[in-house]
This record gives sequence, structure tokens and C-alpha cells, in this order.
Amino acid sequence: MTDSPGLHFKTFLLILMIVVFAPLGNVLLGKGMKTVGPATHWTVGDLWSVFVRISSSGYIWLGVASLLTFFVAYMLVLTWADYSYVQPASSFSYAMVALLGYLLLGEVITPLRWLGIATICLGVLIVGHTPPRTTSVKV
Repeated sequence: MTDSPGLHFKTFLLILMIVVFAPLGNVLLGKGMKTVGPATHWTVGDLWSVFVRISSSGYIWLGVASLLTFFVAYMLVLTWADYSYVQPASSFSYAMVALLGYLLLGEVITPLRWLGIATICLGVLIVGHTPPRTTSVKV
């Protein structure tokens, strides 16, 4: 089966969106929830207060928008590329999670963790040299 260059570009673009927006959304939600704070007393008033703080948090809304963008890109790429190609390729997001955690949340990433992430990315590069679609499309 031959693939068109347009298919490769669209697939690359949407996988890039998946790799960026899924971790970004999760990190923004995490940062937003840390600013909201915990619900210490499970009373109606306390839960309402937490809900109001969540609803008014810009980090939460940006996180939700990022995750919606990820979800749409993920659904679109799965319409023309095999899941066995998309899922490993989207594993580059592990590197993005570590990078965003370091930059936005101030987390410490150990050298052993960076080595593990590099190993995953190497595997992704190997998978990336396979065709995005190996199955025929049934309409």
C-alpha cells in the first residue's frame, strides 16, 4: 500500500498536537487544582466553594481546552492511521510531560528518569519508520 505525502504531513501534524496538548492539558489541570486547594470539609458549602474556585480558574479552563484539542486531534488521526502506529508515536508525550513538569511545576527530573524517557523516544523513532496505515479501509 502506498501512502501519499499529504497523509504523512497530516499524521505528523496531528501526532504533534497530541504530544503537546495532552500533557499541557494535564499539567495545567494539575497546576490549577493546586491553586484551588483541597476540599477539607465535605460539607455542601465547602464543596460549593471549591466548585466556584475551579470554575473561575484560568488554568483549569486552559487545561480543559488543551485536552479537548488533544481529543479532537486523536480522533481525527485515528480515522486514517492505525492505532498501532498512533499510540507508540504519541508516546513522545512522556518527554513533554517531564519537560512541562520541570518548567511549569518546578519538579525535579532525575537523570535515570531522563534516560527512561530517551529510551521510550528511541523506540518511538523506530516505530515512526513504519507506514502509518497497514490495513485497508472498509467503507
